[in-house]
Amino acid sequence: MYFDETYILVLIGAILTLMASAKVKGAFNKYSKIRSFRGMTGAQTAEKILRENGLFDVYVKPVGGSLSDHYNPKDKTVNLSETVYGQTSIAAIAVAAHECGHAIQHHEGYAPLNFRSALVPFANIGSKLGIPIIILSLALGLRIPLGSGEYFYLADIGVWVFALAVLFQFVTLPVEFNASSRALRILGQGGILEGDELKGARKMLSAAALTYVAAAASSVLQLLRFILLSNSRKGRR
Repeated sequence: MYFDETYILVLIGAILTLMASAKVKGAFNKYSKIRSFRGMTGAQTAEKILRENGLFDVYVKPVGGSLSDHYNPKDKTVNLSETVYGQTSIAAIAVAAHECGHAIQHHEGYAPLNFRSALVPFANIGSKLGIPIIILSLALGLRIPLGSGEYFYLADIGVWVFALAVLFQFVTLPVEFNASSRALRILGQGGILEGDELKGARKMLSAAALTYVAAAASSVLQLLRFILLSNSRKGRR
């Protein structure tokens, strides 16, 4: 029975993702139980940060779910989940400040954020079409003869298309790290969190950052797998 050794790469990626997800959930659960000394909610924190940074056209909105917080540059809204919007925990404040960090990036024209936004449509194509193209091309042996016994393998197109999604994951890293850095600086300088509270927020956001690192690593491993499979198939022909 044939065993595809490249599945090991997928397994490693899955393990990294699960570990990162467990870490961020653990950190969020821990610090969501610790009320901040000032007692500000996530929504109040976001409003304060936005106004003090001159973002009067950005609005704070509640959204359903947990850890579904995000900044939407299209309608300029900081969307906070149920576990953040009305909560006074260290975790809620840290998450709200992080999303405001994205709003400030957008306001200032932060280059990596602009680049990531420009990549979105290409990354969507890469994530939706890259893998199907690769799998079908390899399964059916699709190739175009170029003459002199040379061929162009359609799986290579899928690899390059999927690489766009991988690139998006890497561009996301500096955007997220910078948003967290801004958040922690603002929380400290504004006196919203102090001492151990600020340390807790840092641990929370650091754990969240690991999910993006794990996602990038997982996508690279997946891309490497497809490259190995494509090259292996070429070698058999």
